[in-house]
Amino acid sequence: MVNYSEGSQSPVIINYKETYYKDIFELVNSKELEKLMLSYVSIIKKRNGKIARFLIGEKSKHQAASDFILCLKKILILEIDEIEDDYLKDKNLFLKTFEDIYTYFRSRLKFGVIELNNSVLTAKRFIEIDNHFNNMVLNFYRTIGEKLQGHQNQVYRQLNPGSNACILLNNIEWQSGDTYRKLAAIPFISTIMLHSPLLVHPASNKRVGTFDEIFTHPMVEYNESPENWFCYPAKIGESLAFIYFHKDFMPSGVSLANLFELATVDEIRYKKPDLICLFGMNTDKEGCKFYHDKENDIYVGQVAYNKKAEYFGYIKKTCLTLHNVSMISKKKLPIHGAMVSITLMDGSTKNIAFLGDSGAGKSETIEALRMISDDQIRDMDIVFDDMGSFYLKDGQVYAKGTEIGAFVRLDDLESGAAYRDMDRSIFFNPESTNARVVIPVSTYKDIVKGVKVDMFLYANNYDEKIGLNYFTNVQEAKSVFVEGKRKALGTTDEKGISKTYFANPFGPEQKQKETEPLIDNIFEALFATNTKVGEIYTQLGVNNSGEAIKESAKQLLDELYR
Repeated sequence: MVNYSEGSQSPVIINYKETYYKDIFELVNSKELEKLMLSYVSIIKKRNGKIARFLIGEKSKHQAASDFILCLKKILILEIDEIEDDYLKDKNLFLKTFEDIYTYFRSRLKFGVIELNNSVLTAKRFIEIDNHFNNMVLNFYRTIGEKLQGHQNQVYRQLNPGSNACILLNNIEWQSGDTYRKLAAIPFISTIMLHSPLLVHPASNKRVGTFDEIFTHPMVEYNESPENWFCYPAKIGESLAFIYFHKDFMPSGVSLANLFELATVDEIRYKKPDLICLFGMNTDKEGCKFYHDKENDIYVGQVAYNKKAEYFGYIKKTCLTLHNVSMISKKKLPIHGAMVSITLMDGSTKNIAFLGDSGAGKSETIEALRMISDDQIRDMDIVFDDMGSFYLKDGQVYAKGTEIGAFVRLDDLESGAAYRDMDRSIFFNPESTNARVVIPVSTYKDIVKGVKVDMFLYANNYDEKIGLNYFTNVQEAKSVFVEGKRKALGTTDEKGISKTYFANPFGPEQKQKETEPLIDNIFEALFATNTKVGEIYTQLGVNNSGEAIKESAKQLLDELYR
């Protein structure tokens, strides 16, 4: 177990290769329990409350931690009435202290790590190893508690106190070449097990800054220790992305499992990625940057180590920016929005795409459709929830998605929706403003199959109107879509009315010259094929009651039946 520095709130990483205990007796004698106690003592000493005075008194931190652990050892071996120990003179306070230590341990985010290293490890065995640790911690907690109580518990809560997630690591050879040789020793994540719901409390609750292009290769200054880094190999739409992250950003790295499809070993071995992200590296270049390695045709992202970068939006949007600039180079138009494929009761299917910047109401409109559909919709399949790409095929406009999951504000979900899907969700600061959840919403097969666009709507959150408005020509439509106007909702550092080129600061904004002809081609094709292009009024920036967006969704549903 590492990263248990005194008072630190960094994620705890449990390496099961180095830290695997057969039973609670090995656990109570471990260095890891000593590290936990020292960390706990350091925190409560500052509070100087009842528990601190009981546990520490006039002792040093190390002495208090050592003495308390010694008492725990006695309790495991002997009967309570056989033990002579000052701590047990007040059994109720001892039990309260032990409960507080257990709560502190559970409050820390803990990630189990198993290194494959060419050995054969089945998924069943992988799960068994992690379950063993969780059950052992629970057994230790219950054994101490019941011996102090003098009787068995009447209520048992079957928690996973040991780890919040567990990852299986594998060293896989890929086409790193000389340029990326320093990354070759960093292991890939090949399997992830999440103990949902996972609650993450990042230091920041919103994203600030822009995504800027740089012209010096990030690998020039990359000089990180491989043992501090992991790689999440993702399939972002059609792109293969190697997302490298520092261990202190493990919560974000693991949360990617709910957002991007995890690439398989066969999809990684001997392959060259389309995208590489270096998340949490030591650099003087603050914020999020991207670079085009033209020699290898790889888009490389660089995000400086900063506590603010714990917010999941940083790693997500950096990866999507890399994907988008890659799509632009392939003559495909990135769409910052959402798209849903709706099967009506008569069996017909309508594919509707929404465009709009953060907080415009794209995902919220889809959720409103789901809420009011009743018996009017047979199926709703998410094509993409935040970012997709438009392309031309036989004169028609088609779309593909990028993510299998959605990263949405809790406030914008249907009441109870987050609890309905709690068993699959990862929550970020759920008690705070702009609380977020990332949850799987589609399959990789569905998001990349490509579907024809039947309707393209701009999500207007700033006008106090309800319903739909259709554009009659290309220029009228482009003027609204390209302007990218919206009312900021506090999801970023922007305030009031803002404008972003094509409502997409993740690629098109930086590559306007290359994006403009793609926009022209797509809109000309949309109007040439009589595809409905317009705007839907969500009022999210002027009225957060949710009633306006429901009414607009009803009008949209009526439109689908015409």
